[in-house]
Parts: sequence; C-alpha cells; structure tokens
Amino acid sequence: MWIRSSWAYRASFAIMLAANFASTALDFAAITLMFAQVDALGGFTLPEVAFLYGTSCVAFGLADLLLGTAERVGRRVRDGTMDILLTRPVPVLSQVAADRFALNRLGRILQAGLVLGWSLTRLELDWTAGRMALLVSMVLCGAVIFGCVFVLGGAFQFWAQDASEVQNAFTYGGITLLQYPPTVFGKELVRGVTFVVPLAFVNWLPALRVLGRDDPLGLPGWMDFAAPAVALLCCAGAGALWRAGLRAYRSTGN
Repeated sequence: MWIRSSWAYRASFAIMLAANFASTALDFAAITLMFAQVDALGGFTLPEVAFLYGTSCVAFGLADLLLGTAERVGRRVRDGTMDILLTRPVPVLSQVAADRFALNRLGRILQAGLVLGWSLTRLELDWTAGRMALLVSMVLCGAVIFGCVFVLGGAFQFWAQDASEVQNAFTYGGITLLQYPPTVFGKELVRGVTFVVPLAFVNWLPALRVLGRDDPLGLPGWMDFAAPAVALLCCAGAGALWRAGLRAYRSTGN
C-alpha cells in the first residue's frame, strides 16, 4: 500500500529520492574535503575510506529501508495505536516494518553503492573469490546487524516510551562512526563497538582483512570472518527482547 502511494505522485517520489541521495552524499563530500588537505586519514587512503563508507552505508541503507520505522514504536506505545497491530493476525514486527514504508530511502543505498563501486575500481587489490565473498557477507551481515539494532531500539521503547534519540545514537551515530577508519579512534571506543555493541563486525573487521590492514586491537584473525555468527546472535537477542517488550506492553486504555 505504501509503495503504491509513493508511486501515485511520480514527480514527488523522484524529488524525494533525489533529496535523499543528495543529503547522504554530503557525508562523503565532507570526507573528500578532508582529503583535499591530507593524503591519508589514520593511515588510510581516500579509496580505502570510500570502501569503508560504501560498505557501511549500503548495509545501513538496507536495514533502514526494511526496519527503520521501528523508531516509531514509542509513538505507538504512547498513543495506544499499538493495540491496532496486536489485533491483526500478522506478526507485529512485520507490521512495524511495513508501516509508512518509504521507498525513497533507496536514494541512500544508490549513493553509497556508487561510492563503493568507485572505490573498488581504485583499490589495487587482487579480487579473489574469497575477497568477493567477504565483501558480499560484509554488506548482508552488516544489514542484519543494523536491523537488529533498530529492533532492539524499538523494543526498548516499550518500557521507555520516548527513547527514539537513544536508538538514533546507535544507528545514525554508528553509521557515522563506521565511515571512518578505526585507527582514528581510541582503542577503548573500538573495543566498545566490538564487544559491547558489535558494530565493528559490520565493516571494520572484515574490511581490514579485505584491505590487508592490521587490526589495531590485535584480535585473532578468525574474528574477521565472524560477522555471520555475530549477526545470528544479534537476531536471537533482538528477537528475545522484542518478545519481552510485547509481553510488557499494557496499552493506554482506561
């Protein structure tokens, strides 16, 4: 229904898509401005940073497209419209994901995909089957991990009711973090996004393997390939907390 409504006004949809594309392109424009003054950022060249930017933003864009509306859970809890979703014979999470589905968010994915494609043509790497498989896994598992963060944030709002900004700190804040090399951040922060909120598995750890870079934390090499397992653990944790949130929901009726 929401896709059909988007297509009902083609010119409006095209403008929104272009605006989404342009607004996200400003992030990469800021990075290119930095490289107008320096040759490397944390020891990484522009194509390498573009690779980090492209992989993280494509993964985030997919998660935002499919589950970004989870940030509206708090609003539904406050006004009681969550009851409507609970009375339908469809999983509540599916309904939350489909609510006000914004197809114009494809602009972010398209823009990040173009940057990623450009970086692949500039990186002087031997693109073996293993590297290509790791690249695909990086994008898909990254999307799953970010999607789980969206669901966790939505589940938390069953109790907090108005915590969308807390969720944004880990979603939009996380994507901004992953656009830059881990070497520009302190080791404590890198440990935090590896072992507490595992955003480092979205692109930092596998990207270091693809680019042939050393891990600043000196972690075992097998952790570069652990993104699928981390994504599964995140799914299990997000699913458990979402179900707990639904059980804790008490509506706003009198």
